[in-house]
Amino acid sequence: MRWKSITYNMLKRLSVLLIVSLLSLSSWAAKPRNEYVRIRTDYGVSIVKLYNETPLHRDNFIKLVKEGFYDGLLFHRIIKDFMIQGGDPDSRNAAKGAGLGEGDLDYTIPAEFRDSLFHKKGVLAAARDENPDKSSSAAQFFIVEGETYTDGALDSLETMRMEGRKIPAYQREVYKTIGGVPYLDQRYTVFGEVVDGMDMFDKLEEVATDSNDRPLADQKMEITILKRGEVRRLEKALAKAKES
Repeated sequence: MRWKSITYNMLKRLSVLLIVSLLSLSSWAAKPRNEYVRIRTDYGVSIVKLYNETPLHRDNFIKLVKEGFYDGLLFHRIIKDFMIQGGDPDSRNAAKGAGLGEGDLDYTIPAEFRDSLFHKKGVLAAARDENPDKSSSAAQFFIVEGETYTDGALDSLETMRMEGRKIPAYQREVYKTIGGVPYLDQRYTVFGEVVDGMDMFDKLEEVATDSNDRPLADQKMEITILKRGEVRRLEKALAKAKES
């Protein structure tokens, strides 16, 4: 009887260990809740989180990145204190000084405006032409640089450039401290934000440009998707930084 009791207890412990191991493995293998991309230029590396609140833009961007579509394209339009734009398919191997910004794919993405997503510094937004539905370009995007505002300046923007739409109080605080471009809100879809490496874009913002805002020296990009292990390490580091 004693031998049977020992054997039973050992099997019980082994079963518990096996269950715990399987749960841990399942947790490790589970798909992360958020998707991130790595944007690389000659000025460094930036990590961008794609918003789940804008699934059409998120999924389209992921698809293009997986296809390697953006690799070798240019950041073709840089305006200081405003934004850095890229993704024009015509920019691949474009001649020096050639006008860019009109290229696109053969479809658009329906606008996904969200009240909680706004044009603070560091967000990723979709470019578009002046179509009435405000549908987004399938390919072109921009990173917001912007500038900081006073309450008075924000009041003026609401009246003069935002058709009277009021900026929520918490967004006002962001525009007064971090900065951005508030008059783009609800006009262009915001679908992600830089979570690490904003300094890369700050450096790009300073490059010399021509009369069409194209950099005099080509600024090529390479974009890849972060793997699951990389996402877990990143989110752990971000959580730790938020606590400190």
